[in-house]
Amino acid sequence: MSIFGKIKNAIFGGEAKAAEPEAAPVAAAPAERAAISEVDVEARLDSIPGSDKLNWRNSIVDLMKLVQIDASYGNRKELAQELGNADYSGSAEDNILLHKQVMNKIAAAGGIVPADLKD
Repeated sequence: MSIFGKIKNAIFGGEAKAAEPEAAPVAAAPAERAAISEVDVEARLDSIPGSDKLNWRNSIVDLMKLVQIDASYGNRKELAQELGNADYSGSAEDNILLHKQVMNKIAAAGGIVPADLKD
């Protein structure tokens, strides 16, 4: 699975696009978030334990850490290439651009992303 796919799944709650009908759940909360087609990205990420200690709103490294993805240079470069940036160098400017690209792509996938996180 792609790095972006892992980020998207962490935010949207899994790979399932539409769950098959099952028996109605009885008052038990699932350990993992249920897959949904539209999500308030800010609220979802804020609900992850440790989000208050990370600058995920501005930092691609902290965003990746929050969703438990290795934020190494190699993974960030791979993510940048997935999103069409073949010239990623790991600079602060590149990381800011990469964070915005991820947020734009999450929004395009149905995520509700505040405007200040996209552009």
